[in-house]
Amino acid sequence: MKDHPSVKVRGFGLALSTAFIMGCATHTANVQEASTAKVALAPTPDESTLQETNSEPLDSDTQIVQTGAEATAQELTDGTQSDLVMQHPPLSRTLGELEMLAVDQNPRLVKLYQEYNAASARSHYVNKLPDPKLGANVFGDPIQTASGSQRAVLNASQAIPWLGKLNAQEQRACFEAFAVRADYLSERLRVIAAVRTGWYRLYVIDQQIATATANQELLKSLIDVANAQVATGTATQGDVLLGTLELSKLEERLLTYRKLRVALQAEVNRLVARDADLAVLPPEELEIKFPEISAPQVYQSALDSQPEIQAAQLRTQATRWGIEVARLSRRPELTLSANYFFTDNNRPPSNLYKVGQDPWSLGAQVSIPLWKDKYDALENEATWKHLASNYSEQDLLDRYDALITELLAEARRAEETAVLYKETILPQARQTLRADQESYSRGSVEFDRVIRDYRNLLTLELGYHQAIGELAISLTQLSRVAGQDFSLSEVPVVPALPGEN
Repeated sequence: MKDHPSVKVRGFGLALSTAFIMGCATHTANVQEASTAKVALAPTPDESTLQETNSEPLDSDTQIVQTGAEATAQELTDGTQSDLVMQHPPLSRTLGELEMLAVDQNPRLVKLYQEYNAASARSHYVNKLPDPKLGANVFGDPIQTASGSQRAVLNASQAIPWLGKLNAQEQRACFEAFAVRADYLSERLRVIAAVRTGWYRLYVIDQQIATATANQELLKSLIDVANAQVATGTATQGDVLLGTLELSKLEERLLTYRKLRVALQAEVNRLVARDADLAVLPPEELEIKFPEISAPQVYQSALDSQPEIQAAQLRTQATRWGIEVARLSRRPELTLSANYFFTDNNRPPSNLYKVGQDPWSLGAQVSIPLWKDKYDALENEATWKHLASNYSEQDLLDRYDALITELLAEARRAEETAVLYKETILPQARQTLRADQESYSRGSVEFDRVIRDYRNLLTLELGYHQAIGELAISLTQLSRVAGQDFSLSEVPVVPALPGEN
């Protein structure tokens, strides 16, 4: 005799509940594993590279080290042990060290890298089949058949989309992931260039402070000479007052410089994710030589190495696969199904059929893409996105072409200005000031002429340091635009990517 149907239904319900519980546990384990997954940075859009893992410490498992003081908490209040070490960073670092700190700690870079991890993870599932469906129906009033009463039916189904569409979706996701990776690399170059720019601006402001301080001493010596002239009766008290007024103006200029330096230092520390008041000490001397480069060379380098251009190209390829996805959306979707009917053994024996036998069935369904306008609109949308991406890429190339020309012109102007200051204008200004100082001591010239010479010299010395800084900044921006460093004195190479040797 067969078991009572109610026993079979309860047994089926228990098995179904067990399957759901096991499924939830498996899903939870997968989520926990995925939360700590590390994705490798690969140079070309290849599926295998997106499936690799990376050991770079930029994921949710990364140990957080508190900075500010150095101490080890050996025992907590509850008796537990702790090995957390809090490190205190040095007050100042070299430019190369600051760049490495920025690459490792800049919040926007960490954010973009995690976005790349997310986009890469998406490419791992977009080409997979939908989850199968399992269902059960219990009849309130059993269906009466000649072989017995049917009390419940168990059904399972699996949808199978067009496999070419799944492949196209995977290709699009891979290109989109590598476009995000290129965004990360582009932002990395921008952050490094910003650190260098801040470093060079700090150098300029420090030189301007040093120049103004030295000119303070020069001005004080001029005031002493004026006092001596007043004592001998060859000058008036107005000369001393004029010198004192000029000294006060110079002190005001120094206050402005010091305030600007605090702001620049805070900006550099922000880029490297440090406290804003930590000291940043640029070099005392800076020698920048203009490399032998031309606009076509820099433009070609940008085409080969600039991640922002590569990101635009990758997104164009992604939209091309988007057209393929839209085109294949017209293909039908197949659904396979199976059904099993639980039947009671509650009929008299018969030679014509088996009483109580559980019937089963197999089925197939195919979607019919009837709505042509709908699929035409999908394909048109993807096509317009692709065309827009093409024009966006061309616009980016044009902007880089113009930017390279502008930066080269600015760098050449700054170099020529610095050379002109150093070799011609500054020596003449110093010679003029010395000559007028001697003439004033003899009473041949007025004191206001000496003050005018002093002002000219101060302005020219500040302009010289400004030209040096502008040259360094222009070449830094050229390196960023080109996507690689040129051979420049005092400019360190870009730090290696995470995981690179």
